[in-house]
Amino acid sequence: MRRLSALFVCAALLAACAAPAAPAEQPAARESCRLSAPGAEAGVAAECLTVTVPEDYGEPGGRQIGLRVAIVPAIGRGAAGDPLFLLAGGPGQAATATFPPLLPSLEQVRQERDLVLVDQRGTGGSHPLRCALGEAPDDSDMEAFRAWVRQCREGVQGDPALYTTEAAARDLDVVRAALGYERANLLGVSYGTRLALTYARLFPERARSLVLDGVAPQEMAIGAEMGRDAQRALDLIFARCAAEPACAAAFPDLPGRFASLLARLAAAPATVQLDDPFTGEPTTATLTRELAAVTVQSLSYAPETAALLPLLIHTAAEGNLRPLAAQQLLVSRQLAETVDLGLRFSVICAEDAPFYPPAPLAPDSYLGDQAAEALAAPCAEWPRGAVAADFKLPVESDAPALLLSGELDPVTPPANGEAAARTLPNSIHIVAPGQGHNVFFRGCLPALVAAFVEAGSAEGLDTGCVEGLAAPPFFTSFAGPGA
Repeated sequence: MRRLSALFVCAALLAACAAPAAPAEQPAARESCRLSAPGAEAGVAAECLTVTVPEDYGEPGGRQIGLRVAIVPAIGRGAAGDPLFLLAGGPGQAATATFPPLLPSLEQVRQERDLVLVDQRGTGGSHPLRCALGEAPDDSDMEAFRAWVRQCREGVQGDPALYTTEAAARDLDVVRAALGYERANLLGVSYGTRLALTYARLFPERARSLVLDGVAPQEMAIGAEMGRDAQRALDLIFARCAAEPACAAAFPDLPGRFASLLARLAAAPATVQLDDPFTGEPTTATLTRELAAVTVQSLSYAPETAALLPLLIHTAAEGNLRPLAAQQLLVSRQLAETVDLGLRFSVICAEDAPFYPPAPLAPDSYLGDQAAEALAAPCAEWPRGAVAADFKLPVESDAPALLLSGELDPVTPPANGEAAARTLPNSIHIVAPGQGHNVFFRGCLPALVAAFVEAGSAEGLDTGCVEGLAAPPFFTSFAGPGA
């Protein structure tokens, strides 16, 4: 079950005339607050408040839950009346913890518009569905794992079946109305793009514009194609290394070395002695084939960490597993701190796992179908929420949309953006060269996002500057690129 535990925290996802969301009660007074990422001392000044919404929109007079909302006010005096809502990914990440390090990239937008961060129901400060039970069982006993999931279910308050994307979209509209905005622009990253598209479907008159970064469209079953997409990204990384003389000379035959490394770990998991990357204290880690694969996939998300992959794989294939094992500890712990697993279970079990294909989609992928298997495993014990009959159909919307994809994205590849754009007639799709998962903050893209939101249109948007983006050079030693 160590494989399942690791994959849970990997990234790392109705008719247009639907009834409006239930009105919110008078929100609490705004209080000054500071937003920062976990472990960061510096922060961004904001105004925080709690907005109360029904847990079940089918029974608006029943149980109520509080949503944590933070507003980073516009800088200019003549602020526009339509803010930019920021929607986090996961599923299971909280906006107020995810976006603070990225807010400087939205300074141009903030000149005229408020930035609004709403922790999605089930995350962060919004009635989190948090499994505070430690790690999942570290063995292959499925009964023990299911008992762990049952304990998690029994420990959360409320009905997890009500924590779906559609309910979260209705929450957003309650927040919009409570804050007095007539319309809203939405910027979603990864799974947050599904939430943005759902909002545009339910409340078409309220969605002024959409920025969809790392598109996870409705028809995508998160996890089903993860093996294929991960292999595609790694193949491109290996090909780029082979095309760079320094990388090719330092790390010949990377695909073969990686395959032999995985085969060796499959035959016999390795016990690795290393210094804990968080504390510096001596520790022991067990590196299995599954953990090695998911670590490589996670490091593929960003070009900075992808630049380390040839070195890490080569070093591990040569017999030194400590650097790769240290990265595995870093990846699993950092992601575990940022994802509320209960919300992830609620979304995946209602909206994705029921739509997994019966046969493997990527039998030859280094990741295989282990992602889908791990994501679906809790669903035997977790309540499954209802979704509308047309929930998995592509969203059709006339809202102006800016779609962003990273060329090397291992989880939401450019093909996703191309598919979503087919039913978004007022959209433009930009593929960022050499980039991975989520790109709105890179290079000239912040300026493009600002220009798009200001105009409320993709028409005439000059995207030529994107061609200047490139992946950083590969590390040829732990001293750095070319060293």
